[in-house]
Amino acid sequence: MSSESDTSGRAARRDLAFDALADPVRREILAVLAEEDECSAGALAERITSVGRTAVSTHLRVLRVAGLVTERRAGRYRYYSVDPTGSATEVLTLLQGLFLQSLHGVRAAVENRPPETGGTGTGTTGTPATDTGRSDRHGAAEAG
Repeated sequence: MSSESDTSGRAARRDLAFDALADPVRREILAVLAEEDECSAGALAERITSVGRTAVSTHLRVLRVAGLVTERRAGRYRYYSVDPTGSATEVLTLLQGLFLQSLHGVRAAVENRPPETGGTGTGTTGTPATDTGRSDRHGAAEAG
C-alpha cells in the first residue's frame, strides 16, 4: 500500500508540474530563474513585464506548490530558485523515457524495413517515381 501511495503521490506532483509548465508566464519565470540562479520576487516582477507584480507572485506560488521552485525567506524578502530535486526531475525523467521509447520504436521500424530496390516505384534518387501518365513540360507523354 505504501508503494501505491508513493506512486500516486509522484503522479500527482508530475501532474501539478505539467499544469504549471503549461502557462507561458510561468515558463518565462523559470527561464529567468535558470539564468539568475536565485531572484527576489520583486526582481522577477521587474523582469516579467507581461503581467503585474501580484500576478508574478501568484505564478511563483503555483510553481512552488508544483515543486518546480524553492522559496527562501530573508527578513521581509522572498528569494526563489529552480528546485533541482523537485518535480522537474520527475517530469524530465518521464519525458526522457517517452522520447527514448519512441526513438527505439522508430529505430526498430527502420531496421526491420526491407531494403528498397529499383523496381519498387522509386526513381533513381530514391524518391517516389512520378505518375507515368503525365506529360512532360514539352507535351510529350513520358515513357513508362
